[in-house]
Amino acid sequence: MTEQNGTSRKLHYGLWIIQVILALIFLFAGSMKLIVPIEEMKGPVQLPGLFLRFIGVCEVLGGIGLVLPGLLRIRPGLTPLAAAGLVIIMIGATVTTIMGGQAAIAILPFAVGVLFGGRCLGALAHRAVEREKLIFRMVCGIFLPASFL
Repeated sequence: MTEQNGTSRKLHYGLWIIQVILALIFLFAGSMKLIVPIEEMKGPVQLPGLFLRFIGVCEVLGGIGLVLPGLLRIRPGLTPLAAAGLVIIMIGATVTTIMGGQAAIAILPFAVGVLFGGRCLGALAHRAVEREKLIFRMVCGIFLPASFL
């Protein structure tokens, strides 16, 4: 195994570990927004109950979207889209927390948003490397005999 394959494998496993942890966090948070009565979800900033339910549905679907496409190997391009959607939710959570006068606590949704942003960038970088490998093989296949490949 070459050093590049070892690094690629470590990156792959690292992305999966982060994905599973974040998916579990969002499955828990989203399901709590769907199960807990609206009256008990009052925070420093009052949000409409249906909006909180909508956010809960988005979090559950985003958590599923982080893991399921990669596990089933069906439409894996949806995983970065799920992560991007959850980045938007975390931006809203950060702003809402700051508006509620809890700037120190806003670090948590900000950090989770940064992890999702990193996940999106990691997926894009991985795709770019795979695309470059494919182009290299195609170009080499055109100009070199098959015995050299």
